[in-house]
Amino acid sequence: MDDDAGTGAYLPVPVSAYGPLDALAEQVHDLTQTSRAREALAALAVYEPLARAFGDEKTVGFLLQSRMFAYVNLGRLQEALTAGERLLSHHESAGSVVGVAKTLADLARVHLYVDQLSEAMQCLARAGLLLERTGVRNERYVAALGSLMGTAINAELYETSRAAYHQILQLRTATDRTESFAIYDLIHAEMLLEWGLRLDQLGDHTAARVRLRTAAELFARSCDIPAGGDATDKALSLSASYAVALAKLGEVDRTLDLAAGIVVPLRAAGDWYHARQAHLALGIALRVNGDLPAARRELLAAKQLGPDSSAGGGLVVGFELAVLAAQEIGEHATRDLRSMIHDQARQLWRQRLQRVAMLRQARQREEQEQARQRAEAALLFDPLTGLANRRRFDQIMADLDTGEINEPTALLLLDVDKFKTINDTYSHSVGDQVLREIAVILQANCRAGDIPIRYAGDEFVIFLHADLTGARRIAERIRATVRGANLHHIAAGLRISISIGATALRPGMTAQDLFNAADANLYHAKRGGRDQVAA
Repeated sequence: MDDDAGTGAYLPVPVSAYGPLDALAEQVHDLTQTSRAREALAALAVYEPLARAFGDEKTVGFLLQSRMFAYVNLGRLQEALTAGERLLSHHESAGSVVGVAKTLADLARVHLYVDQLSEAMQCLARAGLLLERTGVRNERYVAALGSLMGTAINAELYETSRAAYHQILQLRTATDRTESFAIYDLIHAEMLLEWGLRLDQLGDHTAARVRLRTAAELFARSCDIPAGGDATDKALSLSASYAVALAKLGEVDRTLDLAAGIVVPLRAAGDWYHARQAHLALGIALRVNGDLPAARRELLAAKQLGPDSSAGGGLVVGFELAVLAAQEIGEHATRDLRSMIHDQARQLWRQRLQRVAMLRQARQREEQEQARQRAEAALLFDPLTGLANRRRFDQIMADLDTGEINEPTALLLLDVDKFKTINDTYSHSVGDQVLREIAVILQANCRAGDIPIRYAGDEFVIFLHADLTGARRIAERIRATVRGANLHHIAAGLRISISIGATALRPGMTAQDLFNAADANLYHAKRGGRDQVAA
């Protein structure tokens, strides 16, 4: 169990060997979401080994994700990065492109927390490219876009967040489960509010109002707050952000009606961030109304509750206090103060633009790296059959000798019986089609992790993660499938067979020993009459 994971109680969850252990992941997720991170870690110490024992890799992935979030909530950020890297490897091993993308987006946020900006931009760039290029369009894909949105907001990459939201909107039109997309409207609204406040500080009031108006409309729709109406307890936090947008839009009466009723409940609930937003909204509205002493009290109350979470958000209250001081003291007396505030806002905006440029550069590097990997991968495949080629064979043989492949490994070596006769009788074109048909049969009979290779001419090899008994069984299945294949569409009356030599890696064997043993068995299969397996 984790050293300081806590001793909070958690209920045992009934499990079944016949399906994913969803209840485990859901229970830990609930603990993490309710700020009971120590209890979540204690549960994970029990549940993760259990899920692995049942072979439920899907649940293992969700548990690893919860572990990362629990560490973040506890401020144990280096451990969160380690957990995130484990989760990334888990999804890469499973071939889950969407899982990899979501984890990269979440990891990017942790890198931001520890001021590793370059690493954060690289993770975001890779996540974005993966989501653009995958054909998957499911709930996990939407969740990955949501993670991308959230991290982009933390980095003030507003344009990136907006692009991800528009992708989600496109998916929403294709489903009738619109309620599951509501959370992304709120994330987008919070982003627009922050963006609008920053633009307002820079003096770009027209662009600011466009974003603030859209944010207000999204908040109103999500809160279901009628004009002049009261917010329900459930909508308190949203109402605070809504009130800030209304205040900046000059809708003073609606701001006062809304914000005055939520400050005390928010403070009582310990929701300091949204209580701060409510005080800020009241301060802005009271200043516009001319009640400057009351406006100062509210803005100072907001300041005492701490800065916003965004890089430039801490300037918001200071900016509003400077505007208030200009009204209290006079424009001339506060000119230097306001100039300093504007200079600071511009400096923070330049830093934001630098992050935008960093992300663009990271994306270009990632595109170049992926292009290089695709070109390298193309060199490892046979253009005729689509199988791996002799170069890939040499790589695997080298890995066997260096010990990088530790699992039980068997090798099948096979070739087409009397292939020269096929070429001479029907043509080389028919011979090529025969090789392609055999490649299809090999791929159909291989499992994940098995590697079929066109070794040379009509010779093929297959590396199997199996013992000799399993290798013989697979070889017999392949032989029988080839023997029974209907090839009339290639040439009338065409029938083919293959011979296979099988062997398994034993302690002390080199890769060449393994190949020589398979080759010797193939020779025995040929000498024994062909169309057979020798092991």
